[in-house]
Amino acid sequence: MKIDRLVSIIMVLLDKKRMGAQELADMFEVSTRTIYRDIDAINIAGIPIRSISGVGGGFEIMPEYKIDKKVFSTADLSAILMGLSSLSNMVRGDELVNALAKVKSFIPAEKVKDIEIKTNQICIDLSPWMGNQNIQPYLEMIRAAIQDHRLLSFGYTAHHGNKTARTVEPYQLVLKSSHWYFYGYCYTRNDYRLFRLSRMSDLQMRQEVFIPRDYQKPVLDFEEILVAMQTEVKIRIHKSILDRVLEYCTFDHFTPDGDEHYFVSFPFIENEYYYDILLGFGNKCECVEPLHIRKEMKRRIYDIAAIYGD
Repeated sequence: MKIDRLVSIIMVLLDKKRMGAQELADMFEVSTRTIYRDIDAINIAGIPIRSISGVGGGFEIMPEYKIDKKVFSTADLSAILMGLSSLSNMVRGDELVNALAKVKSFIPAEKVKDIEIKTNQICIDLSPWMGNQNIQPYLEMIRAAIQDHRLLSFGYTAHHGNKTARTVEPYQLVLKSSHWYFYGYCYTRNDYRLFRLSRMSDLQMRQEVFIPRDYQKPVLDFEEILVAMQTEVKIRIHKSILDRVLEYCTFDHFTPDGDEHYFVSFPFIENEYYYDILLGFGNKCECVEPLHIRKEMKRRIYDIAAIYGD
């Protein structure tokens, strides 16, 4: 007995006044005997469905249990559709398709155009322009493993290029700052870990089924810690990279220096990630102060130059 089919039957009967067993069987591509079992299960769950015999008969949800479509405002339905549509770009599956169809069934005919306009006012597309082509198939496999409580095995490249083989109980998919992660219990570390999908390779869903643990969701908000760690460095940039620097700070950090340059108070943490950001600006950016960071930038630039020799 598929839960998604039961939910779909409920939604169909909420939307339509009455439907026959054969009509439902044809819609869901199952036997009428299966439909009768599903109706019994729905009744046991507390949703009252009655059977009307004779011409024009069929199953219907008792009128007093019907949901008034007006309970959802135009803004409510637009927000739900926007969220479901954005997820369907990356995480595909019958459940999302069914969910979109169910939400749309709540839209009164006179509001369809208005909701379509509002939904299209914001477009959320989580699929990347280019890059790691494994992300989407990995998302779908991890999602299936979470639903079925199946173990995952994969190779993982951590910081400093360290590669390890992992076997993990998957519990949650996470989208954070445009990067996909999944959270699970790692048998290698005997603890919960957050894994970035782009660092995974050779992902396999195992046959073994695990018993889900009680787990705490991962901590994803490090703003206070990062703010405490941050300092500001003074950099001088050419206007041609203004748009790129604005990804990391706002206009109030900029002071014009002539017609073509800016001084910028740039938020900085002394680690590889932030040094790589400054180096990524190339010869359009000069670290002015503090002196020890300027010297470290110079050392790294010499190391890069040494790779290329004469």
